[in-house]
Amino acid sequence: MPAASAHYDVFSARGLYTGLSDGWTYLNAHAVPQISERVTSGVARSFRMATAVATQEGPGGAHSAAPEPGRLAGDGNYAAARMAIADLTGSKADRVVLGPSLPVLYQSLARAARPLLGSNSSVVLSKLDPPTLYSAFSEVRADIRWAQPDLGTGELPGFQFAELVDGSTRLVSFSAAHELLGTVSPAEEIIDTVRGRSRAWTLLDVSAIAPYRPIRFDELGADIVGIDIGLLGGPQMAALVFRDTRMLRRLDALNPIYSKEDGRKLETPVSSGLAGGVGPLVDHLAALAGGDKGSRRVRLNKSMTALSAYLEDLRADLYSFLSTLPAVHILGITGEAAAGASDNRLPRLTFAVQGVPAETVYKRLFDNGLVTTLAPQTPLLTEMGVEEIGGAVTVALGPFNTHYDIEHLVRVVASLA
Repeated sequence: MPAASAHYDVFSARGLYTGLSDGWTYLNAHAVPQISERVTSGVARSFRMATAVATQEGPGGAHSAAPEPGRLAGDGNYAAARMAIADLTGSKADRVVLGPSLPVLYQSLARAARPLLGSNSSVVLSKLDPPTLYSAFSEVRADIRWAQPDLGTGELPGFQFAELVDGSTRLVSFSAAHELLGTVSPAEEIIDTVRGRSRAWTLLDVSAIAPYRPIRFDELGADIVGIDIGLLGGPQMAALVFRDTRMLRRLDALNPIYSKEDGRKLETPVSSGLAGGVGPLVDHLAALAGGDKGSRRVRLNKSMTALSAYLEDLRADLYSFLSTLPAVHILGITGEAAAGASDNRLPRLTFAVQGVPAETVYKRLFDNGLVTTLAPQTPLLTEMGVEEIGGAVTVALGPFNTHYDIEHLVRVVASLA
């Protein structure tokens, strides 16, 4: 983990979230991240002004751009959202495709990629991913191959892709991290394997990792990156980011009025009011510890690096303290089957208390002011035995959490264990 290039002041960061004034301790960032005042104000303003005529700048000289008559203020929100996502991912705005959600965008991609995914081709999907994502490719004509997670650690072993990928492979899709377990996939290893064995595109969902670490598109190496903006504390929308606009030539247009290299050919309509909240979200993330110098991308990289170092410290305490409770079982960490698990994890985890139903654990935490979530019954968690141990509770940290929050959580869980 790189060292922080700026001091992270968590108490200043907490002041940016007005929702924290209600006295609750929120440990549910994986499901319902807190929304900053900057984002709520930005969305309110964009909805209010979306239908108004855009400000018409007066002439400023021979080289001034002529005003576009009749242009509405809301029309500019889409371009601003693409630019903000480009800054967030280290890419360019013309490579960004907006959509109402990541599952919808994956479905659009599956439809548009029909020329690539013929009956003689193959697609590699990951069972570590949410079913709502991988189901988007369930009806393609290609042969579907599955990468399987390790049921002891909850990790996605990279070595299996050497057997799954061959010359027929056209697309490999997987997530950079698991949203509930906090396990981080060996993305660089997997992408290197894919490139060495095929000409397939790699589609990487970074939604779980983006709230905690800087996203640098070139370093990831993926051909397409997917990101859920809502999971970062922004408006409920998502985006795909392509490595190169020339990739769009090979995809069918779902909106045929746009050119072959325009990402809008894949877009599903998104509210301009919601799109107006993406810029304020990225501005908020850049302001957490980024200072006031440099471009937004520079400030964002500085801020997220500092946040990453701070939350890594909290993550170590979260895992360490809960692991000392003998009755607590942390999925992917506790037990012989998890021996040798990687410590490259996000500041989130899913745990159970031996002999205590998850509903009881969840309620005890809630009664003590701690907001967590009951782990959903996903295929992966079911195979890992969650239902057999009476369910589990998921905890995920946000930019505003403190060491006291971890200590409070551990004390309450200890009263049950």
